[in-house]
Amino acid sequence: MTDAADTMLHLLTGGWVAQTLRALAELNIPDHLADGPVTAEDVAERVGSDPRATYRLMRAASSLGVLSYEGEHRFGLTELGTLLRSDTPGSMRSLVMIQNERAHWQSWGLFPEAVRQGRSHSVQALGAGLFDYFARPENAAEAALFARAMGDLSRLVTHGAVAAIDSSDVSTVVDVGGADGDFVLGLMAANSGMKGVVLELPHAIDGARHEAERRGLADRFTAVAGDFFVAVPSADLYLLKMIMHDWPDEQCVTILRNCRAAVHDGGRALVVEMVIGEIGKPDFATRVDMNMLAVTQGMERDLDEYDALFAASGWRRTKTYPVGGGYSLLELTAE
Repeated sequence: MTDAADTMLHLLTGGWVAQTLRALAELNIPDHLADGPVTAEDVAERVGSDPRATYRLMRAASSLGVLSYEGEHRFGLTELGTLLRSDTPGSMRSLVMIQNERAHWQSWGLFPEAVRQGRSHSVQALGAGLFDYFARPENAAEAALFARAMGDLSRLVTHGAVAAIDSSDVSTVVDVGGADGDFVLGLMAANSGMKGVVLELPHAIDGARHEAERRGLADRFTAVAGDFFVAVPSADLYLLKMIMHDWPDEQCVTILRNCRAAVHDGGRALVVEMVIGEIGKPDFATRVDMNMLAVTQGMERDLDEYDALFAASGWRRTKTYPVGGGYSLLELTAE
């Protein structure tokens, strides 16, 4: 076999790897290895799975570097595998699971048609667009998993973003489409005089309220059910974390214009997104872009494309800096 063919085999089986990780996460196998190596048979008994199949799964995971093999069917947890635990800081368990759940997996099944027609086929795959699908009562469990996954992803970048932002002159912050409010709550924790708002769809606001209560910030926090395509609350600062990439250009401009119309004098907006870099170089953002094409109507963009959106909506980018996890923070001022 040529080196090129070997590389292609590894590339084309990426979906198999993803589902292997999903099975580990869904069965909570890493949690059962937290205290040290355990045999596959003992794990199977604990999680209620087939012993032989569980051994085969754990053997495959060890070949990926997610588990370690300690001999005699005993497996341990590597640093990589720790990211699949449910009870550890920095966990990516929910992210692994949601990327392999029905909404994403079914939409990816129609990916060639998305490329042919230049738009996601999630409506054909799911009977609704992604966010309408999650809003249906029968999909509440998957929607809750998506919210947890977005919260976990948020926490990969918000620490760096909060540390980088000068919010000393900010009284009110609106986290636009902010899920459980991790970003705005992080800013509020660093600034005792700041009031925070999350604007979200009705099915998501209870999670934000719960998170504010858990962090002891409920007295300065409000969760508002609304539609950022219609209007946003007034504020000194708007947070748009991983929002722009969900939507096509026209709708991004609408969101940004609504923020521009409501912002207080001298106010700002902060956009946190992956930014596509030099073409032809290894770039994880381009893979994420393919997921956006498969699952949403949005896309990842380069800086020129973002600047065009900002100019069309009354904003100007004044600063750009990395905040971790492959994400950049784009700071905007009102024109």
